[in-house]
Amino acid sequence: MPILQSDLARASSRGVIRKSVVRSGQPTAFLCHSHLDRALAEGLQTLLHEAGWEVYIDWQDAEMPASPNRVTAGRIQSRIVSADWFLFLATANSTASRWCPWEIGYADGKKPLGRIAVIPTTDTSGRHHGNEYLQLYQQITPADVGGLALFPAGQNTGGSFVKNL
Repeated sequence: MPILQSDLARASSRGVIRKSVVRSGQPTAFLCHSHLDRALAEGLQTLLHEAGWEVYIDWQDAEMPASPNRVTAGRIQSRIVSADWFLFLATANSTASRWCPWEIGYADGKKPLGRIAVIPTTDTSGRHHGNEYLQLYQQITPADVGGLALFPAGQNTGGSFVKNL
C-alpha cells in the first residue's frame, strides 16, 4: 500500500531534519524528489530519520548551485554514488519532472538494484503514484504494524522493517 501524501505532510510539521552527524552503521540515502514536493520530502526525511537513517536532500545542501547546471549534475551524481541507498519519492510531480527520471536512470546504472527503492504515494484524490516503477525496484511502504518496510519489487509480502536495514 502506498504511503499517504497527507501522512508525509504531517510528518514534515514535526520539524525539518538538517544534516547531522552520520553514525557508523547508519544507512544513508539520496532522496530523489520534485522540488514542488518539498513538504513531502521533508516528511519522508523525518520518518526515515526516526528509523535511524540519514537522508540527503539536494536543496538542503549549501554547496549546491542556485540554478541547475553541470556542477549541479556532477554533485548529484556524486551524492547518488556515495549514499548507501537511492530513494525515489513517487508523486505526480516527480514522475513529470525532467530531473527525477534522469536521477533514477543514473542510479540504475551505478547502484546495485538491491540499493534502489521507490516510495509510492497516494495523493488526497486517491490517485496512486509510482506504479510505473514498482515492478522494477523495491518499494518502501507503511508496514501493517507501524513504521516503514522495504518490500521486494512487485510484492507486498516478505518485507523488512526499514529501521532494521
